[in-house]
Amino acid sequence: MVNTVLTPDDAALAKERHTVPAVHFAPHGFSDHFALGFTKVLRFCADTFFAKRYGHRAIVLETVAAVPGMVGATLQHLTSLRQMKDDEGWIRTLLEEAENERMHLMTFIEIAQPTWFERLVIQLVQGAFYIAFFLLYLISARTAHRVVGYFEEEAVASYTLYLQEIDEGRSPNVPAPAIARHYWQMPADAMLRDLVELVRADEAHHRDVNHGFSSKLAGRPVSRRAVAAYPVHAADIRMRA
Repeated sequence: MVNTVLTPDDAALAKERHTVPAVHFAPHGFSDHFALGFTKVLRFCADTFFAKRYGHRAIVLETVAAVPGMVGATLQHLTSLRQMKDDEGWIRTLLEEAENERMHLMTFIEIAQPTWFERLVIQLVQGAFYIAFFLLYLISARTAHRVVGYFEEEAVASYTLYLQEIDEGRSPNVPAPAIARHYWQMPADAMLRDLVELVRADEAHHRDVNHGFSSKLAGRPVSRRAVAAYPVHAADIRMRA
C-alpha cells in the first residue's frame, strides 16, 4: 500500500510548524532546556523535510525513536552489573520501548514504502543519532531521558495531525496491515485511523515514562498516576504463517 497525500498548502504547513504538544513538561534548569532546544531543532528539520507526508515521516523518525530505549537499556544493564545493584525494572521497560518503536516502523513500512533517498537518510541519521545519544546518556542520563520525553511529546502532536489528515480526507484511511492487527490485537476490519490512535497512545506512554525517569534522576517526586495508559500488545510479536 502506498500512502498518497495531497500537496499541502502554505497555511497547512504553517499550522503544522506552530503545533505545540497538548501535554508538555515545563523545563527546569539547563539540562531540561538543552533537551527541549535539541528536540525543537529536530522537529524543525522533520517539518521541513517531510511536510505533511506523515507515513514517510513515521518511517524515518521511528528508526530514530527505537534507538534510545536500546541505548538506555544497554547502559543501565552495564551500570547494574558494575554497581551490583537492582535496576528497579528500568532495563525491561526500556527494552520494551525499543521493541515497541521498532514495531511502529515495521507497521508503517507496510503503509508508506520509503524511497531510496529516505533509506539513505535513515542510514545516516540513525548512525549519527546512535552515537550522539550514547554519548549523551553517558554524560547525563537525566538529560537523555528528558530528550526522549520531549521527542515523544512531539510524536503525539505529529500523530494527532496525522489523524486530522485522515479525517479531512487528505490521507487515505486504508485497512490496517496484518502485522498491526496482530501486534495491537486489532479486529479484522481495523483501519489506518484506528492504528494511528494506538501508536499515539504508545508514544504518550513513552513520553510519561521517560519524563518520570528523568525527574527521578533529578531527585524530583514522580507519580505513577501521571503515566498514560499503555495499549495491549501481543505477547508474541511473531506472526504465524
